Formats: sequence, structure tokens, C-alpha cells
Amino acid sequence: MSSMPQKLTIREIIAVPLLGESPRGGWSAEIAPEDTIHALIAVKTEEGVTGYGSVFTDGRLVQAGLKVLEPLFRGENALEPERVSEKLHQNTFWMGRGGTLTHVISGIDLALWDITGKVLGQPVSRLIGGTYRSKVQPYCSLLMEEPGAMREVVARFRERGFRAFKIGWGPFGRRDNPALDEAIVAAARDAAGDDNRLLVDAGASDAYWPNGLKWAIRTADMLANYGVGWFEEPLRPDAIDDFCELRRRSPVPIAGGEVLTRRQTFLPWLARGAFDIVQPDVTKVGGLSEQRRIAWMADDFGVKYIGHGWNTALGVAADLQLAAALPHVDLVEYIGGSAYVDGITAAPFVLDAEGFLAIPEGPGLGVVLDPDKVARYATGSTALF
Repeated sequence: MSSMPQKLTIREIIAVPLLGESPRGGWSAEIAPEDTIHALIAVKTEEGVTGYGSVFTDGRLVQAGLKVLEPLFRGENALEPERVSEKLHQNTFWMGRGGTLTHVISGIDLALWDITGKVLGQPVSRLIGGTYRSKVQPYCSLLMEEPGAMREVVARFRERGFRAFKIGWGPFGRRDNPALDEAIVAAARDAAGDDNRLLVDAGASDAYWPNGLKWAIRTADMLANYGVGWFEEPLRPDAIDDFCELRRRSPVPIAGGEVLTRRQTFLPWLARGAFDIVQPDVTKVGGLSEQRRIAWMADDFGVKYIGHGWNTALGVAADLQLAAALPHVDLVEYIGGSAYVDGITAAPFVLDAEGFLAIPEGPGLGVVLDPDKVARYATGSTALF
């Protein structure tokens, strides 16, 4: 065997905002296509190996965060992702835990794992846990629409081969109209078919969410009638007591946690029994190093882990690697129709006949960015390559 390098030295880290085709989020202050809510990160080494990651926040914040973190990462060993990421967390406590810097560290961590896998010639999944499965079901993540449009959208993505669907945000819970909420869910169930999975996301982390525990309990009872697999973000994201009460009373599983970052923040939510399903986002929470620890901690509490994946192709790739490396992961989130998922890699993700995605077996995260495709959505993207 050829000897493996003991160190790859981080030379620079570059961030490029994605914009031009930013998907609608159903937010009350809606995302415009030219807004930047995701950024790509490249970690470059002196030895010429580059790794890629993704960050779920405004790209301008990512670029500013990298300037702050640079003295801590420059010259570091890119082959030690967990240690380097923890160094960045530990030495920036005084600037706040969980905001921009935590988000930026997430993208750096993904890129460091990508580099480590490339150098070792192994998929990241094997380095962080092994191979429990070679494929996993993606659920198509779609915005809530008025009932007629909702039926058409779900039907369109069912025709593309998806067999699990999540509908969220938009008008649901926003109009003080339980009949409308039910009509939207009924339309989605009709289009999805009784044999396929349907999940519902209220999106109560949106600005000024108007509903509370009583609404959530009534709505959970309604969702049970449509065989909904989980009720996501049904309450404001700090209402831990209400989440605990709702989980006790709801006939459908309760999911949440996408706005939480770092493993320490998840501990009270897991210990107190606030969730049936916990949903950290690998491009916000601290990267794969942190996501893996949260997932195993959840497992110790008997809580299911299914990552929040409303981000980019690199986020999907990271979620797929973790889906291989953990024993109970049966779904990954996949935004329906996002250019940043479907339109930036050399080879697109392809569903098989059962509606599953193969988990990439190539080295690192297992996906390759296409510089020409990335250039459509990122000014100055040549710096990444």
C-alpha cells in the first residue's frame, strides 16, 4: 500500500453565495430568487486537494464568518475534521454559540470530511459509522398550496418517481381556517395515493406564528385521519413545554429541531421527551461531526433521527452519507424542483424504480460539483475550483 499523508494543510477557505434561483420557502417574508440563503464552501489545501461543503444562511454572513475564523483554521490539518471543527467552536464562544459562526463551521466540517474521504479513497459514511444500507428513500419536500394547486404539485412529483411527500408552510395554519388546512392535506393525500408516505410541516418557526398548543392538538387529530407520518414544527421553536405536552397527546409523531444548533442545545429537548423525530440540519448545526453526535444521542433516548435537508446537493450528499452510517435512518429530505439540488452536480441524483436514492459510494461526500453549472447561480464561482 502507498503511504497515506499524515497532514494536508489548509491554505484557504472560500465561500460563494448561491443566488438567482433561490426556492420559495413559504415564509411570511418570502424569499426572492435573487436572495442568498445558501452558500457553497471550498476548503483548499497546500497539497492541492479541495473539499466542498454547504451552509444554510446568507452567503454574505458566510464570507464574513470565514474572515473571523481564518486565524483558527489556516495551517490546520484538513485530515482531522472533528478536532478542527471543535477547535473553531471552542475558540469562538464569546461571539455567540449557534449563529453565523456555527453555520459557517458546518460547511467547513463537511468540506473537511470530503477531503478526508477523498484522500483515503473511502465514502464518508464508512469513516463515520459504516454501511447499514446502500439506498434510502427521499421524501419530496413541497410548499403548501391552495387545495387544487396542492393536488397538481404532488401529482407532478409522484409522476417523477417520488413515493414520499412532505407539504409545509404557505397558507397552512395562517388563515384561522381549519377547513382550509384539512382541504390542503386531503388534496395532498389524494394525489400521493394511500400507499405512499405523507408528512406535514406547519413551519411554526416562521415569523409571528399565530397558533398555540390547542390548535396543534386539534390539527394533530385531523392529520391522523389522513395517515400522516409526522407533524413537524407544529409550535413555536422555543415552546419546549408545549412540545412535551403535544407529544404526549398527539396520535401522530411530532418532529422538530431544525432551528436548533450544536449538540448541547438538543439535550433538554431529547431528555424531556419533546420530539418523536429530531431534525437537525447538517448545513447549520455544526456539520457531520455534530450531526452524527446528535443522531446517536437521540438514539439513546429512543428518538428517531431524520435530518432536515432544505439546502443544496452537498447537503443531500451529506445526509445520504449519514443515512448509510446510522442504523435507523429510513428517509432523507429532498426539495422538489430546486436548482441548487438538481442543477449543480456533474451527475444528478436519480430515483430508482421504488423511489429510492442510491447512497454515493465514491470517495468523500461522493458527489462532484460541475463548475459550469455552479457558475449559473454563483458570481465568482471560479474561485471554488
